[in-house]
Amino acid sequence: PTGSGKTTVMNLMNRFYDVDQGAVKIDDIDIREMDLDALRSHVGIVLQESVLFSGTIRDNIVFGKPDATDEEVVAAAQQAHIHDFIMTLDDGYQTAVSEEDNIFSTGQKQLISIARTIITGPALLILDEATSNVDTVTESHIQKAMDNVIQGRTSFVIAHRLKTILNADRIIVLKDGRIIEEGSHQELLDEKGFYAELYNNQFVFE
Repeated sequence: PTGSGKTTVMNLMNRFYDVDQGAVKIDDIDIREMDLDALRSHVGIVLQESVLFSGTIRDNIVFGKPDATDEEVVAAAQQAHIHDFIMTLDDGYQTAVSEEDNIFSTGQKQLISIARTIITGPALLILDEATSNVDTVTESHIQKAMDNVIQGRTSFVIAHRLKTILNADRIIVLKDGRIIEEGSHQELLDEKGFYAELYNNQFVFE
């Protein structure tokens, strides 16, 4: 549910603030013992509200890796399923982006932000409600892009819409700031608890 603490967990992982008790550990190392820049350089985040900066599309994609080659930019955009759209624009990757002259849909902005994350090659990936503001056609593009970017790295996928997490190795159900259930999708369905009820209610409408 909204307000259960999902995003708080992600903020703690990035040390936007620190825990009052207990510890957040990566590979058994307390993240408070890590250099902040080193920690954050290993974490990629795609947020619910994607942000594009003024400049070109290319500038936006290489934001976290300014020295990226053209080949890396194209490869990231292809993985994010946005390359074909960019190539339909008159100026391609040199297309100017600004707040006033916004030619992108919400979903296209999200795919560009996924490409921006892919190019940095993060070891840990956080997808925070990445598909919540888009239509179902765009959602399927974003889902494919997410499937690409998740490969080979530890990924935290925060979701209200359970369709995006059905294949997760481990699903953790939060409510009122506490973990109430955890397991694979099938294990949680078999428990016939909170998750199973949520899943069955959502898929009635799909």
